[in-house]
Parts: sequence; structure tokens; C-alpha cells
Amino acid sequence: MPAAPRQLFVTTALPYANGKFHIGHIMEYIQADIWVRHQRMQGSRVHFVCADDAHGAPIMIAAEKAGKTPQAFVAEIAAGRKPYLDGFHIAFDNWSSTDSPENHDLAQRIYKDLKANGLIASKTIEQFFDPEKNMFLPDRFIKGECPNCHAKDQYGDNCEVCSKVYSPTDLINPYSALSGATPVLRSSEHFFFKLSDPRCLAFLKEWTTSGAVQPEVLNKISEWLVPDETGKTAMGDWDISRDAPYFGIEIPDAPGKYFYVWLDAPVGYLASLKNYLGRIGVDYDKFIADPQVEQYHFIGKDIITFHTLFWPAMLHFSGRKVPNKVFVHGFLTVNNGEKMSKSRGTGLDPLKYLSLHMNPEWLRYYLAAKLSGRNEDIDFNPEDFMARVNSDLIGKYVNIASRAVKFVPGGKLVASDLPLDAGAALVEQVRALYESRDYARALREIMAVADQVNTQFDSAAPWKLVKEGQAAQAAAVGSWCLEMFKVLTACLKPVLPALAAQAEAFLQCKPLEWANAGQPMGAGHAVGDYKHLMQRVDVKQLDALFEVQAEANSLPPPQPSPSGAGSELPGGDEMAPVIGIEDFTRIDLRIAKIVNCEAVEGSTKLLRLTLDVGEGKLRNVFSGIASAYKPEDLVGKLTVMVANLAPRKMKFGVSEGMVLAASHGDEKTTPGIFVLSPSPGAQPGMRVR
Repeated sequence: MPAAPRQLFVTTALPYANGKFHIGHIMEYIQADIWVRHQRMQGSRVHFVCADDAHGAPIMIAAEKAGKTPQAFVAEIAAGRKPYLDGFHIAFDNWSSTDSPENHDLAQRIYKDLKANGLIASKTIEQFFDPEKNMFLPDRFIKGECPNCHAKDQYGDNCEVCSKVYSPTDLINPYSALSGATPVLRSSEHFFFKLSDPRCLAFLKEWTTSGAVQPEVLNKISEWLVPDETGKTAMGDWDISRDAPYFGIEIPDAPGKYFYVWLDAPVGYLASLKNYLGRIGVDYDKFIADPQVEQYHFIGKDIITFHTLFWPAMLHFSGRKVPNKVFVHGFLTVNNGEKMSKSRGTGLDPLKYLSLHMNPEWLRYYLAAKLSGRNEDIDFNPEDFMARVNSDLIGKYVNIASRAVKFVPGGKLVASDLPLDAGAALVEQVRALYESRDYARALREIMAVADQVNTQFDSAAPWKLVKEGQAAQAAAVGSWCLEMFKVLTACLKPVLPALAAQAEAFLQCKPLEWANAGQPMGAGHAVGDYKHLMQRVDVKQLDALFEVQAEANSLPPPQPSPSGAGSELPGGDEMAPVIGIEDFTRIDLRIAKIVNCEAVEGSTKLLRLTLDVGEGKLRNVFSGIASAYKPEDLVGKLTVMVANLAPRKMKFGVSEGMVLAASHGDEKTTPGIFVLSPSPGAQPGMRVR
């Protein structure tokens, strides 16, 4: 009797409803979507949900500034989610809000259950109150002078200059970031979740070491659970209440008190599920209590403590199931670790990407090719993106179908003696890698097999077989390639759902699942007419994606120099016409060591440089720098040269490159030639990028 299909409940972190999606959101949703699609390919029943995190003081304040109610403000944000999700083929079953009736009900029920279990306490605390706004101030809305380094305009929880962590009451000359008024201290009753209770600590030690989190995440959160020399842990009681006015969920039997946004936000996972199950006619209480239901969360590393400590404890001690696993990923950077910045042209705007008609599956593939099952940062490099997509998806995968089908008359497959074992083995290997979320390795294995198929095709040379009158053998080769193309399509389907659907239509096969992925279509099966499946990345699209148009247009026009003398042009020359990245990347700049230098007999301008560019031979370059340098002063120094400049025959010999030097456009008013020299540590042959 076959095993019952797995029942999965999968979520991603709830985005705060105060702005549009950024690329970090899209990366997380793609990571989870790939895993969900993999699960569905193996027959699992998956409920994939998310919601907007709609509560909190920042949203209340932003809505007030916009002249809207908080509900209208977050509804407007929510209305803009669909183009992102549809655009990148992210297939949530449900998208809800933490301001939904389901979330109000569930959050209050969980609180009551925690209270009944003796884990809710209250105590009076002092906090800053804005007398003009008539509200208690969250720490981030209090500013003042740092008590440690005395930097001005620092937030109420930590200093951005010296990184000192402190209480808002420690600030010197504090003021409200909302009104500018001097805040006053007022007492207020607050409610706390007693995370320091020995029961909580014992449970969290057990759950976190059960395999529910990645090893590197466990190392981080263990700091909260390991006692110090006095026997105390860093796990204190958690303040879960806020005073009115506040946009959130009211605490039962506590007028004027609201749940802190981080208490009701994760409850939004359950609420979105409940909302969805209610719409499809499934009993939520029965479903969520089923011990066979598995619960998984995908989150970023910046919210680890809330999801791996506070949330499991809330669930467990309110009598509910805890997550089976919390999958944590790192951040996305650009160009070797640089943070995203629109003003510097390193911001990757998801909607702009789509508006440029860039294929969303290019991005899905590239991110998947970087993601492993670990909590690691990944980097988006535009040149690598273009090279990887064009090479892997077009040059390897799509190339197989477009070449092979030409040698299969009428598209009808014939028997082949070429083995299909590699395809069946690949399916099992890739299936296991998707399960562990090691997408990067899965795609490497897929492309390795794609390479083997292309190599086999080239070795068989079906075009030659046709010329030699062996069309049947050519058809056998083409048929085998199309069988392998089907296997590769199945393996890529979680990452490239739209492309896989196109390929399935071309192959005229059943929808691909893991169960049938390795099964041959067989002799006599007819494929359809081939239509091109995917376009290459155009470098112009990448240039436009990272173009800083708005900021560039806002720059003031060039101004005369303060002294009124000299040219307004930088360096005395007009800027050259704009080029694309493809033009620049064709220039190969290398570090070169000047092994020898000598004057050129018969020339007053030239020096003959003998250069070591790290290629196992020396180059001869003539440079017009004799007026600025004595030959002996340059020997042994490093410089920068154009290494792929075509050799130029000159009167005194052949010049095999060009050394870079700077000079002013008007050499009469500003004389001088300055050979470029790299910083210490550079080595001959290193490329200048």
C-alpha cells in the first residue's frame, strides 16, 4: 500500500506593510517557491501561505502622515503585491493580513492560553511619553545625544556611531522624533511573556537541538540559552504589550493595551492558513492538530530570534504544534558584497527588472544557482548573471532540443542504444538536493549532465551521419538527446516552471513529476514543432537595470572653478561618449612589472619598457613618457597596461600593448605625465576591473 502523501504547511516571513517588495523579499519567496514546487512534484499536499505584517507604531505614524487610516494605508500597499508575485511565478495559495479577523482571534486565544499556563506576568515600567502627540514613544522614535560618545541625533536603543547599546532613558537631551518635544517619563503597566521561566528554557534547548534549525543558526541562538558564570542566561522576559494609541490587536481584559507587533505577526502564519482553509472548505482546527501535518518557515537571518526562540515557545506553551524546521537564509548583495544602493547604481528593483522585459526565470535560475541549504549571504554580479544564464540555459539546456529535433524526421522518436541510466540517476540525485534546499549543487549536477549530452551529440555528429546516408543512426542520436532533454526539463521544473511548461508542450508529454521524470517517452512517441524556448540576456537590459537615471538627472550643472581660472572640463578634456559595459569589458587591463626601461635612440619622447604581465614571457612596449621619467627610475615598479591591444609596428620596433598614464588636456598650462601605479600587494597578471 503506497504511503499517504505528506501534508505540508509552508510560509515565508511576513513583509512589513509600509513599502513595496525589495529584491530580498523576492529572493526568499523564490527560494520557498522552488521547494514547494519540488514537494508538489513528489505528490505532497502543500499549503503555501503568507500575509502582510500590518500592525505597529511605524505604520500608524506613516498612515497619519499620508492622511489615511492605517487600514487604508496597508490596503494600498497590499494592492501592489500581485505584480511582483505573478511576475516572478511565485505561487502562494493565499495572501492575507495580520489585521484579519482570523489573526485577531488567534492572537488573543494564544495569549489567553499562555496566561492560563502561568507564563504571562505584568509589571509597571517607566518609559518616555510625547506630551504633544499624547503617546508613549517606541525606542526608535526617541532621539538624543549618545551617553557614551556624545554623538548627536542617535536613536533610543543604540548609537550608530559607536554602536553602544543603551536604554532610551540614558540619552542626553532626548527628544521625540515625531514632534520634537522633550519626552517625559511616565509609568505604565506592561505585560510580559516569561521566556526566562525554566520550562521555556528547557523546551527551547530541546527544540533547537532537535534538528529544527541549521547548525550555524543553532550556534547563534545558543548564546541566548547558555548560562553565564552566575547561572543566568540572556533570555529575559519579553515585553509583549504597547499602550494606546497603537495600531494592533487589543489585549483581552486590558483596556488601552495592545499586543506588540512581533507577538501577533507570526500568528499571521496560522491566520492566513485558517483564512485559506476556510475558503476551500477544510476544518482548520482539525488540520492544524493533525500530527502528520508538517510546518516549515523560510526566513532571513535578521529575524532569527523571533522565529527560533519566541515563536516556538509561544506555540508550545499555548498547546499548539511547533514548526518542524525553520529555514534561514542570508542577505543578497551586489558586486562582491556591496550593499544595495539605488543612488550608487547597485539597487536591483524587481519591478524595474520586469518592466525591462527581462525574463523572470533568468533571475529564478541565477538565485537558485547561488542558494544552498545554509544561512549564507549570496551575491548578484551582473556579468556573472549574464554569463551563467546564457551559458547554462541557452548554450547547454535549450541548445539540446533545438539541435536534436532537426535530426528526428517528423518528430517521431526511434529506438537508440545510447544509455538513459544517467538520466534516472540524475533525477534521484537532484530530487534529494532539492529536498535539502541545496539548489546550487542541484543545478551544477543538472548542467554537468547537459554538458555530457551536448558532448555526446557533437561526438556522434549526426549531420555527418546524414551526409553519409545514415539518417536512421542520426535519428537515434537525436531521439536519445530529446529523451535526456525531458529528464533535464523535469529536474529544472521547480526553478523554471514556465519554461518547463513550454518544454512539456513541445515534448507532448504528460506533466512532469518526480515519478515519471526518468521514464523514457519511448520509440514512436512524437514531439511537436520546436519553437525557440528562451532568449539570451542582453547586456543593454543589464545596463538599464542598474542605470541611476533619476539621481543623475538631478545633479546640478558644472560650475566654474572657484578661482575663475582654468577650464570647467575635468582634467581639461571633454568626457568621451558614453559606452556600455560590453565595451568596457572588452578592454583587458593587467598589472605589469617594469623589468627593464631604456631610452629609444632617435626619439626624444619614447621609452622602451620591457614588461612582465605574468604570462611566462616578456612584452615590449613603447611609451611617450620620456619627458617625465628617467629609465632607471621605472625599473622594478608596477604599472597598469592594456594587455589585449593589437600589436603596433613602429619605426623603432613592435609595441605589444599600452601603459596607462594620466595628463592634463592642456599640457602647456598644466604640464606633467603620471604613470599609473597600483597599491602594494598587486601582482603581475592581475586583472584590473
